[in-house]
Amino acid sequence: MQRSLWTFTLLWCCVVAMAQEHSDGTIRRVLEEISSIDTAYIEPQRYNFAFMMQATTTLDYYTLKSGNGQSITLSPDHNLRIGPYFGWRWIFLGYTFDLKHLGFGGDDGKKVEIDMSFYTAKLGFDVYYRRTGSDYKIRNVRLSHSDIDRQLDGLPFDGVNVSITGANVYYIFNHRRFSYPAAFSQSTIQRVSCGSWMAGAGFTVDNISLDYERLQEVLRSQPTMAEVQLDSAMMFRSLSYYNINASVGYAYNWVPRRYWLVSAGLSAALAYKHSKGDVSNAFVGDFSFRNINIDAIGRFGVVYNNMRWYAGMSAVLKSYNYHKSRFATNNIFGNVNVYVGFNFHRKKK
Repeated sequence: MQRSLWTFTLLWCCVVAMAQEHSDGTIRRVLEEISSIDTAYIEPQRYNFAFMMQATTTLDYYTLKSGNGQSITLSPDHNLRIGPYFGWRWIFLGYTFDLKHLGFGGDDGKKVEIDMSFYTAKLGFDVYYRRTGSDYKIRNVRLSHSDIDRQLDGLPFDGVNVSITGANVYYIFNHRRFSYPAAFSQSTIQRVSCGSWMAGAGFTVDNISLDYERLQEVLRSQPTMAEVQLDSAMMFRSLSYYNINASVGYAYNWVPRRYWLVSAGLSAALAYKHSKGDVSNAFVGDFSFRNINIDAIGRFGVVYNNMRWYAGMSAVLKSYNYHKSRFATNNIFGNVNVYVGFNFHRKKK
């Protein structure tokens, strides 16, 4: 799957390059229009190519809650991936290696993570696909309303698999003076502190499979939890959530001194959701639902960029919520990146 990502991205680069070389100028004019900036606030990129090394840590927390107060948070151990990236103008592609699981065998080989972002002055796009392995651990359990729940923290549980597919697009209103690329793709430099409102839309498809019988077995394997019974709302084998959202948010780039940038942005999304699931007969007929919830996306970055060399840290976190009177879930996931790189092959004036 990761090799397919290389092929797709390289093919897209070739298409863009050929379009620029052989078009009648229409595509070039469109590209120039969506990247128009005020150079008093933003310094444009002066090099054609970039090389970067990046270390990435993935965060993933999945919480299940029942109406009677029971809750279980599941999360794998944080992993560290390191790899090279190569950039050409707007296009940036790379491949990272999981230092803990360099092979592709066993359950670890089931893990797939594809994240692609495309930043221009006016528009931003995110496309992502995540499929977990089965190396989750139990965290923050609240089942019996007593201190014995804490004994379960960190207990391995291989009976859950989660996948999420989604895409977001957003429009930056103050695009001539505020630069998201300066914070997250290092393709421009923010000269003067500035902020902007944003509006966007997106969709996600979230699937979770849970072996609740295995979960009950793991819980009862602990002597102090032998009598604990899962609420019927927790007894399902598979759930699918479909989400269409409209979002609004604000981001600010603070320039404390020359070449330095601190960026923070938060978008709240009003999301229409539909779900269906295979649940125990104690809950059948009460699980398919349509509702509206609030989701959120946060972006944070610290960058040093003198145009030739750059280094920094960035984080993109997403939170998706599903609530019903008897059942609720919350999925928080994202990446934290630390990188260093340089630009080369200066553009002709």
